[in-house]
Order: sequence, then C-alpha cells, then structure tokens
Amino acid sequence: KARAPKDTNPKKFKKKTSVLVTDKIEYVDYKDVNLLSRFVSDRSKIRNRRVSGNTVQQQRDIANAIKNSREMALLPYTKRVSNTRPGRPSRDGGDRGPRRDAAAVAEGATEEIAEDIDGDDNDDTTETEA
Repeated sequence: KARAPKDTNPKKFKKKTSVLVTDKIEYVDYKDVNLLSRFVSDRSKIRNRRVSGNTVQQQRDIANAIKNSREMALLPYTKRVSNTRPGRPSRDGGDRGPRRDAAAVAEGATEEIAEDIDGDDNDDTTETEA
C-alpha cells in the first residue's frame, strides 16, 4: 500500500522556536543558571530538542553547559519530589495480608524438608539409626 504524500497531512503544526532564538542569545554560559533552568524539568532532567525547540547544535551547547554547571554545583543533579501522586493506592501489600517475617518462613521450609526426608511428622529422629 502506497503512502500519501507529505503535503496532504491534515495536521499542520508550527515548529516551536527556541528560547535562545527569541532572546537572541549567541553564547550559552554555564554560569547563567536562569537560562539553563528553562531547559531542565522539575526533576532536573534535560529537556528534549522536541520539547525545547532547539537545533542540534543549540541542544549540544545547552547540555554541555548544564553538565558543567552541575559539576560546579550551580545546578542540582536531582531534585527530590517527596509527595505521592493522588489517587494511587498505598503499597502496603493490598489485600494479601501482612508479611511473614523471614525467620518464620525459613523455619517452615526446614520443617517441610525434614518431613520429606523422614517420611513422618517427627523432627526429632536422626539418621544415625541404622
């Protein structure tokens, strides 16, 4: 099946212009924290070219400047987000009930193994009976 030509795409979109172009910034300085923070998400991730509207060269310069400013402790590597999303159930095990502690689980497993070896429910017998 042949594709339709690109001109007939009904979804026309305007390409996003970069902040660097609109503010007429020629050089991205790693010390300009206000500018660099525009290209960083709320969790301190560097935003995509698609989101920011940068060219390849601009994105490379921005990424290097952000990395340098992080190294110089001007920008944080991460920001802690402590709140939980609303409407999400808590992770307390749900309807499975409370967890068993590790000692009880290990003890139960050794009893089952002893029953399989001996063939009865008595754990007191040893294999020295010949």
